[in-house]
Amino acid sequence: MHRSAISRSAAVQSIMLHMRLSARSDYALRAVIELAAAGGGHVTADQLARTQAIPGKFLEAILTQLRRAGLVRSQRGPDGGFWLARPASEISLADIIRAIDGPLVGVRGERPENVGYTGAAEPLQAVWIALRANERAILEEVRLEHIVSGNLPASVRKLADDPAAWTSPTTARPA
Repeated sequence: MHRSAISRSAAVQSIMLHMRLSARSDYALRAVIELAAAGGGHVTADQLARTQAIPGKFLEAILTQLRRAGLVRSQRGPDGGFWLARPASEISLADIIRAIDGPLVGVRGERPENVGYTGAAEPLQAVWIALRANERAILEEVRLEHIVSGNLPASVRKLADDPAAWTSPTTARPA
C-alpha cells in the first residue's frame, strides 16, 4: 500500500475515534426527551435539571436556544414550565443538535462541501461528506417519539446490535 494511503487511512481512523457530541447537545437532547416523556405537560427547568442532573444555569441557556429554534415553548408563573412546540414524532435528534451546535459535521468550523484539499489529501472532502450523510441519516430518522417509546428504527437497532459498534478500535502506534 502506498505510504500516503496508509497515512490518510490512519488520519481518518484517528479523527473518527475522536468524534464527540458536545455537552450542550447532550444536555439538550436529555432535556427535550424528558419534555417528550411528559406528554405535553409543563415541566419546569428545575425539574428537568434535577431529573437529568444538568447544571441549572447551563440548562436555562440551552432551553432558551431551543425556544428560539422553535423546538420548545415556555410559560412563566405558577403554572409555568416548558413543553414541546411540536409533537415528538415531528422532532428529530438532528433538529435538536443543529439548534444547539449548528451543522452536524463541520471541518474547522466549515461545512464539508466548503472545505477543499490539495494533493494526496484531496479525497478527504468526500470522506467528510460521506460521514455527514451517515450521521444525518441516523439523526434525522430518530425522532423523540422513538426514544421515549424505546422503539428505535430498525436501521438504528441493526447498527447498535453489532457488537463492534460498542467498542472503540485501537490504533497501532508507529514503531
